[in-house]
Amino acid sequence: MSAVLPLKMDIELIREGLERCRTAQLQVFGSDSHGFELHAPVDESVVSQFEAEHGIKLPEDYRRFVTELGNGGAGPFYGVFKLGEMDNNFSHKRWKEDDGLIGVLAKPFPHTEAWNDLPAYPEEQDDEDAYEAELEAFDEVYWNSENVDGAIPICHQGCAYRNWLIVSGPEVGNVWEDLRVDHGGLVPANSNGGHRVSFLEWYTDWLTDAVARI
Repeated sequence: MSAVLPLKMDIELIREGLERCRTAQLQVFGSDSHGFELHAPVDESVVSQFEAEHGIKLPEDYRRFVTELGNGGAGPFYGVFKLGEMDNNFSHKRWKEDDGLIGVLAKPFPHTEAWNDLPAYPEEQDDEDAYEAELEAFDEVYWNSENVDGAIPICHQGCAYRNWLIVSGPEVGNVWEDLRVDHGGLVPANSNGGHRVSFLEWYTDWLTDAVARI
Protein backbone atom coordinates (compact mmCIF):
# COMPACT_ATOMS: atom_id res chain seq x y z
CA MET A 1 0.00 0.00 0.00
CA SER A 2 1.60 3.26 -1.07
CA ALA A 3 0.42 6.85 -1.37
CA VAL A 4 2.44 7.26 -4.57
CA LEU A 5 -0.08 5.02 -6.34
CA PRO A 6 -3.01 6.64 -8.18
CA LEU A 7 -5.70 7.81 -5.79
CA LYS A 8 -8.27 5.41 -7.24
CA MET A 9 -5.93 2.49 -6.55
CA ASP A 10 -5.20 3.74 -3.05
CA ILE A 11 -8.91 3.85 -2.27
CA GLU A 12 -9.32 0.26 -3.44
CA LEU A 13 -6.35 -0.81 -1.33
CA ILE A 14 -7.75 0.95 1.72
CA ARG A 15 -11.02 -0.95 1.37
CA GLU A 16 -9.10 -4.20 1.11
CA GLY A 17 -6.86 -3.37 4.07
CA LEU A 18 -9.76 -2.45 6.33
CA GLU A 19 -11.57 -5.64 5.38
CA ARG A 20 -8.50 -7.72 6.22
CA CYS A 21 -8.24 -6.06 9.64
CA ARG A 22 -11.94 -6.63 10.36
CA THR A 23 -11.79 -10.27 9.27
CA ALA A 24 -8.74 -10.87 11.44
CA GLN A 25 -10.42 -9.05 14.35
CA LEU A 26 -7.18 -7.15 14.71
CA GLN A 27 -6.64 -5.14 17.89
CA VAL A 28 -4.51 -2.00 17.65
CA PHE A 29 -4.57 1.21 19.66
CA GLY A 30 -8.00 2.82 19.34
CA SER A 31 -9.54 0.06 17.22
CA ASP A 32 -12.10 -0.75 19.93
CA SER A 33 -13.71 2.59 19.14
CA HIS A 34 -14.06 2.10 15.37
CA GLY A 35 -13.64 -1.64 14.65
CA PHE A 36 -12.03 -0.80 11.29
CA GLU A 37 -15.44 0.36 10.05
CA LEU A 38 -15.99 3.58 8.12
CA HIS A 39 -19.15 5.69 8.24
CA ALA A 40 -21.17 6.06 5.07
CA PRO A 41 -19.67 8.51 2.54
CA VAL A 42 -21.24 11.95 2.17
CA ASP A 43 -22.67 13.34 -1.04
CA GLU A 44 -20.59 15.74 -3.13
CA SER A 45 -23.19 18.42 -2.42
CA VAL A 46 -22.47 18.23 1.33
CA VAL A 47 -18.75 18.78 0.73
CA SER A 48 -19.41 21.59 -1.73
CA GLN A 49 -21.67 23.30 0.79
CA PHE A 50 -18.99 22.96 3.48
CA GLU A 51 -16.38 24.46 1.15
CA ALA A 52 -18.65 27.35 0.16
CA GLU A 53 -19.58 28.05 3.77
CA HIS A 54 -15.95 28.31 4.84
CA GLY A 55 -14.47 29.78 1.66
CA ILE A 56 -12.01 26.93 1.08
CA LYS A 57 -11.31 23.99 -1.20
CA LEU A 58 -10.63 20.77 0.67
CA PRO A 59 -7.49 18.80 -0.30
CA GLU A 60 -8.46 16.44 -3.11
CA ASP A 61 -7.39 13.23 -1.37
CA TYR A 62 -9.43 14.05 1.73
CA ARG A 63 -12.39 15.16 -0.39
CA ARG A 64 -12.31 11.85 -2.27
CA PHE A 65 -11.98 9.94 1.00
CA VAL A 66 -15.16 11.36 2.57
CA THR A 67 -17.20 11.12 -0.64
CA GLU A 68 -16.01 7.72 -1.91
CA LEU A 69 -14.76 5.77 1.12
CA GLY A 70 -16.38 7.05 4.27
CA ASN A 71 -17.14 10.17 6.24
CA GLY A 72 -14.78 9.32 9.08
CA GLY A 73 -14.59 6.22 11.23
CA ALA A 74 -11.68 3.76 11.06
CA GLY A 75 -8.31 5.45 11.16
CA PRO A 76 -5.27 6.32 13.24
CA PHE A 77 -5.65 6.48 17.02
CA TYR A 78 -9.39 6.73 17.83
CA GLY A 79 -10.37 7.12 14.19
CA VAL A 80 -11.09 9.93 11.74
CA PHE A 81 -13.70 12.55 12.61
CA LYS A 82 -16.72 13.12 10.42
CA LEU A 83 -16.46 16.27 8.31
CA GLY A 84 -17.14 19.24 10.59
CA GLU A 85 -16.93 17.24 13.84
CA MET A 86 -14.36 16.75 16.58
CA ASP A 87 -13.95 15.04 19.95
CA ASN A 88 -16.07 16.08 22.91
CA ASN A 89 -15.07 14.13 26.01
CA PHE A 90 -16.26 10.58 25.18
CA SER A 91 -18.31 11.54 22.12
CA HIS A 92 -18.18 13.99 19.22
CA LYS A 93 -19.67 17.39 18.47
CA ARG A 94 -20.07 19.80 15.59
CA TRP A 95 -17.58 22.63 15.68
CA LYS A 96 -17.85 26.23 14.51
CA GLU A 97 -15.20 28.53 13.14
CA ASP A 98 -13.61 30.87 15.64
CA ASP A 99 -15.26 29.02 18.55
CA GLY A 100 -12.24 29.35 20.82
CA LEU A 101 -10.50 26.24 19.50
CA ILE A 102 -11.15 26.17 15.74
CA GLY A 103 -9.71 29.10 13.79
CA VAL A 104 -10.88 30.70 10.55
CA LEU A 105 -10.52 28.18 7.75
CA ALA A 106 -10.00 30.66 4.91
CA LYS A 107 -7.07 32.31 6.69
CA PRO A 108 -3.66 30.75 5.92
CA PHE A 109 -2.30 28.30 8.46
CA PRO A 110 0.36 30.45 10.18
CA HIS A 111 3.14 27.87 10.52
CA THR A 112 5.55 26.30 8.06
CA GLU A 113 7.89 24.81 10.68
CA ALA A 114 7.27 23.20 14.06
CA TRP A 115 5.86 25.85 16.41
CA ASN A 116 6.00 26.05 20.18
CA ASP A 117 5.97 29.70 21.15
CA LEU A 118 5.45 28.79 24.78
CA PRO A 119 4.81 31.78 27.04
CA ALA A 120 6.11 31.66 30.61
CA TYR A 121 3.98 29.13 32.45
CA PRO A 122 2.69 30.58 35.73
CA GLU A 123 4.04 29.16 38.97
CA GLU A 124 1.64 28.17 41.70
CA GLN A 125 1.14 30.76 44.42
CA ASP A 126 -0.91 31.27 47.55
CA ASP A 127 -3.19 33.77 45.87
CA GLU A 128 -5.46 31.37 43.99
CA ASP A 129 -7.33 34.12 42.15
CA ALA A 130 -4.10 35.61 40.85
CA TYR A 131 -2.83 32.18 39.85
CA GLU A 132 -6.04 31.40 37.96
CA ALA A 133 -5.82 34.75 36.19
CA GLU A 134 -2.26 33.97 35.09
CA LEU A 135 -3.33 30.54 33.83
CA GLU A 136 -6.12 32.11 31.81
CA ALA A 137 -3.69 34.61 30.32
CA PHE A 138 -1.35 31.75 29.37
CA ASP A 139 -4.16 29.79 27.72
CA GLU A 140 -5.37 32.84 25.78
CA VAL A 141 -1.97 33.03 24.07
CA TYR A 142 -1.01 29.36 23.72
CA TRP A 143 -4.46 28.05 22.82
CA ASN A 144 -5.49 31.04 20.72
CA SER A 145 -7.50 29.74 17.78
CA GLU A 146 -5.41 31.88 15.42
CA ASN A 147 -2.66 29.30 15.90
CA VAL A 148 -4.76 26.84 13.89
CA ASP A 149 -6.29 29.16 11.32
CA GLY A 150 -6.58 27.35 8.01
CA ALA A 151 -6.90 23.89 9.55
CA ILE A 152 -9.62 21.38 10.47
CA PRO A 153 -9.39 18.74 13.21
CA ILE A 154 -9.42 15.23 11.76
CA CYS A 155 -8.40 12.90 14.58
CA HIS A 156 -8.18 12.60 18.37
CA GLN A 157 -5.14 10.75 19.66
CA GLY A 158 -6.41 10.71 23.24
CA CYS A 159 -5.75 13.02 26.21
CA ALA A 160 -6.43 16.12 24.03
CA TYR A 161 -3.69 15.34 21.49
CA ARG A 162 -5.10 15.88 17.99
CA ASN A 163 -4.29 15.86 14.30
CA TRP A 164 -5.22 18.71 11.97
CA LEU A 165 -5.50 18.82 8.18
CA ILE A 166 -4.29 22.08 6.68
CA VAL A 167 -6.79 23.57 4.22
CA SER A 168 -5.32 27.06 3.60
CA GLY A 169 -1.83 28.48 3.21
CA PRO A 170 1.58 27.07 2.24
CA GLU A 171 1.02 23.84 4.22
CA VAL A 172 -2.30 23.04 2.53
CA GLY A 173 -2.86 19.30 2.23
CA ASN A 174 -0.45 18.36 5.01
CA VAL A 175 -1.35 16.79 8.36
CA TRP A 176 -0.05 18.37 11.59
CA GLU A 177 0.00 17.14 15.18
CA ASP A 178 -1.31 19.25 18.06
CA LEU A 179 0.75 18.52 21.17
CA ARG A 180 -0.10 21.68 23.09
CA VAL A 181 -1.79 19.83 25.93
CA ASP A 182 1.69 18.66 26.95
CA HIS A 183 3.29 21.96 25.89
CA GLY A 184 4.73 20.30 22.80
CA GLY A 185 3.33 22.84 20.36
CA LEU A 186 2.20 22.18 16.80
CA VAL A 187 4.40 19.98 14.60
CA PRO A 188 4.06 18.53 11.08
CA ALA A 189 3.26 14.84 10.97
CA ASN A 190 5.93 12.73 9.27
CA SER A 191 5.66 9.56 7.21
CA ASN A 192 7.55 6.37 7.92
CA GLY A 193 10.14 7.76 5.52
CA GLY A 194 10.46 10.99 7.44
CA HIS A 195 8.82 13.48 5.04
CA ARG A 196 5.64 15.48 5.58
CA VAL A 197 2.44 13.70 4.79
CA SER A 198 -0.80 14.37 3.02
CA PHE A 199 -4.05 13.03 4.44
CA LEU A 200 -3.87 9.93 2.25
CA GLU A 201 -0.23 9.21 3.16
CA TRP A 202 -1.01 9.67 6.85
CA TYR A 203 -3.94 7.27 6.56
CA THR A 204 -2.22 4.62 4.46
CA ASP A 205 0.87 4.65 6.70
CA TRP A 206 -1.41 3.76 9.61
CA LEU A 207 -3.28 1.08 7.69
CA THR A 208 -0.10 -0.45 6.27
CA ASP A 209 1.28 -0.80 9.80
CA ALA A 210 -1.99 -2.34 10.99
CA VAL A 211 -2.17 -4.88 8.17
CA ALA A 212 1.45 -5.86 8.83
CA ARG A 213 0.40 -7.03 12.31
CA ILE A 214 -2.06 -9.61 10.99
